[in-house]
Amino acid sequence: MQVAKDKVVTVDYTLTGADGAVLDSSNGHEPLTYLHGVGGIVPGLERAMEGKDQGETVDVTVPPEDAYGQRDEAFVQQVPKTAFGGAKVEPGMQFRAQSPDGASRVVTVVDVQDDKVRIDANHPLAGKTLHFNVKVLDVRDATQEEIDHRHVHGAGGHQH
Repeated sequence: MQVAKDKVVTVDYTLTGADGAVLDSSNGHEPLTYLHGVGGIVPGLERAMEGKDQGETVDVTVPPEDAYGQRDEAFVQQVPKTAFGGAKVEPGMQFRAQSPDGASRVVTVVDVQDDKVRIDANHPLAGKTLHFNVKVLDVRDATQEEIDHRHVHGAGGHQH
């Protein structure tokens, strides 16, 4: 069976940066299982996976605009330390925050100075060219419930 829209795909993968350093990998972990065609993986990789069969390997380099986008310095902001509700805040920590438009976004603490905290809401891989080495382990038809919910249930997914 080939990778296509509304197929559940299970892969082993290694993600490296432009310098060849490993950024993420399923090696030593569970493989990644996702519903193809709903934006569950970066667009450049999703396009490269289209039409592949179980057992095939995909090597693809994905530019920032087809991955996590370019960095946007407008996403780096200074906020009052009181916004963290008294929690200890240190550079590198990540928090889930809500933007003024109601969207949920992960922010990374960049710097802490007295009563101010500088945060960065860019994805940590924004602005980076990424290289994926992916092996297709399994492809199956998605259930109607998975299609309706736009994600995988059961093994590799979650239960409701």
